[in-house]
Amino acid sequence: MQHDCVINKRIDKDRILDKTRALDQFLAQIERRAFKIAELAVSNREEALDIVQDSMFSLVRKYANRPPEEWTPLFYRILQSRIRDWYRKNKVRSKWMSWLGLRKSEDGEEMENALESLPDPHGRDPSQVVANEHSMERLDDAIQVLPLRQQQAFLLRTWEGLSVADTAIAMKCSQGSVKTHYSRAVHTLRDALEEHWI
Repeated sequence: MQHDCVINKRIDKDRILDKTRALDQFLAQIERRAFKIAELAVSNREEALDIVQDSMFSLVRKYANRPPEEWTPLFYRILQSRIRDWYRKNKVRSKWMSWLGLRKSEDGEEMENALESLPDPHGRDPSQVVANEHSMERLDDAIQVLPLRQQQAFLLRTWEGLSVADTAIAMKCSQGSVKTHYSRAVHTLRDALEEHWI
């Protein structure tokens, strides 16, 4: 009887460790993209980092025990909610700035963004990155001028690859609204990017 209890405790401990590892891996994979989404939305690196960090803590606190396939829409729902909260607090709805480049430290010196200096997980060399810079700048500019809901729908569907249903969960709206926002974003971007459109 005591032996069975010890085995059950070991099995429970292993399950908890497996779940923790899976959650850590999920957060590591999603962190960089979530940061860029938040930064595009709030136009402030420090605020974006806070929003992403808060979203991650919230996911861990509230939904760590949910199945891993539910984490992505739940995380983006939390992230979009935090972004909307930021807008309510700061009342800045139309101001956008680029998420590319450098930021300044308190003493006015330029500092490299820590997330952007991480090695490329896809193994691209710097010449490949430089070759795409102009197109990326055009895309960045075009995404920044989209209305917030269109921006969210476009980034979640295209960049994150979420389904319409998962995007609706993340944005707290109907699937029809997701389709409308996404369609309008695509048409606006296609017109703005012309020769850069793939």
